[in-house]
Parts: sequence; structure tokens; C-alpha cells
Amino acid sequence: MKVALIQQKFHNTQQETIQITTEKIEEAAQSGANLVVLQELHQTEYFCQSEDTTFFAYANHFDDDIAYWAKVAKTNNIVLVTSLFEKRTAGLYHNTAVVFEKDGTVAGKYRKMHIPDDPGFYEKFYFTPGDIGFEPIQTSVGTLGVLICWDQWYPEAARIMTLKGAQILIYPTAIGWFDEDSDEEKNRQLDAWITIQRSHAIANAIPILSCNRVGFEADSSGVMTGTRFWGNSFVCGAQGEMLAQAGSQEEAIVYANIDHDRKKEVRDIWPFLRDRRIDAYNCLLQRYCDD
Repeated sequence: MKVALIQQKFHNTQQETIQITTEKIEEAAQSGANLVVLQELHQTEYFCQSEDTTFFAYANHFDDDIAYWAKVAKTNNIVLVTSLFEKRTAGLYHNTAVVFEKDGTVAGKYRKMHIPDDPGFYEKFYFTPGDIGFEPIQTSVGTLGVLICWDQWYPEAARIMTLKGAQILIYPTAIGWFDEDSDEEKNRQLDAWITIQRSHAIANAIPILSCNRVGFEADSSGVMTGTRFWGNSFVCGAQGEMLAQAGSQEEAIVYANIDHDRKKEVRDIWPFLRDRRIDAYNCLLQRYCDD
């Protein structure tokens, strides 16, 4: 199965950005991609760099957004993973991935479970933690374990998706550097981000698709300089092997071929799931095992 990740920057306005994304999806489909993945909050700038109630207006058109991307999926005959700002009711919003089938129907959605609150990433101001849980989504190209960005750092999320039958783990993402950080610190952060996700692939013998945005975005509040999103979108296989990877500066469509049969081959020689000591893991249900 051919997959494509659309790594791009924010293009001045929401309208222009959506248009360019649509064109890139068409290009990916024409190149034979069956599954196309978009980055986190791909319709707009990454507005979580500051706390500003005016940005809640982006969520007012959630139903229209779904209708638009459904049409794009159907027109291009692809399974499409989007990342949208969902308004559930006044004062209740989610960071939501919506997956569309090739016929434009909604195959399922995932609401981001782990919500960060760090300088430049003030997501707790905008998003209520997900309440759907870690549920894989059945599609015509396989069972997709869709997670979002901050979820990348949690082995529990990857494991649960795997135990529930996910065949691929997918992470729409928005993460980057602060220019004031040293080159050494930037390298450590990027290496950690790649390593943790490849580790999820290895521990669960499952391919991973990680789609990150790229480009510099200023902090609209003026409190911070802004974030330089580091790109490096990648696809790795069931042993963590790199199948494809983008650079840190350019927009790109990252293509890779996924072999569903490879998962069984790896699990037959590395049966990590077989040897799990589920009788000894109760401590994982505690915040910290100090009792």
C-alpha cells in the first residue's frame, strides 16, 4: 500500500493554505497514494503559541470542514486523515482527527487524549482532553491507530491501539524548535522525537506514519519569538527501520510503501506481545508507584 504524508507550512491565510493542501493531495493521489495523512491543525497557523479567545472562531465551521475534506477524499479516491478544530458546544472544544473513506464517508475520528501546556504550546487553553479513548479506525486500507502529536511520547497510547488491532500508527503533528535554543539542544529534541516513535514501532511491531508541519510561525501575542517547526515527517516499518523521511525546512510529500504482512513476520521472530507480564503491570494505573 502506498502512503503519502503532506508536510507543509502555513501560507498566510486559511483559504490559501487549504487550497495548497488540496493541490498536494491531488498530486499524491495521482502518484498512486491510497492513504494520505495531513499534519496537525493543517487548516490554519498553529494558534496555540498564545492564549487568545479569538482563535476559538476557527472551530465554528467544523461541520463545513468535514464536508469539504469528505469531498476531497471522494474526488481523489483516497483514505484521508485530517486534523481539525472541533467545537462540540460553547466552551467545549477538541483537537480532533477525522478519517475519511474513499467514498467520502467518515470512517471514524479520534480526539487528542494527551494535552500539553508548555511555553509556545498552550493547548490546555483550547482543547478538552479526548473522551473517545484509544479506538482504532476501520478503513479500506487497513485498521488505523490515529493519535495526535503529544500522544507521541506515551507508549501506553501506542500499546493500547496495537492491542485493539491497529495495523498502522499515525501521528499528525505540530512540533518545532525555538530559535534561541542551542544547536545541541535542537538536535537532542529532534533525535528524541524520532527515537520515541521508532521505539513504538519496534515495541509493537507496527509501521508508523508521523506527519509534522514545517516553517517559522511567529507568536501572535508577541510574548515569544515564535516556533520553527522542524518537519522531518517520516515513515518507519515494524522494526523501526526508516522507509522515508523529509527534511527540516522544505515542504514535501513523503511517500512510502507499507507491507501489512511484514508485521506478522516481525512478531513471529520478536514476540513481544506474547511475553508481556500482564499480571505484573497494575502499577501502570497509578500516577506514580510510591505506595
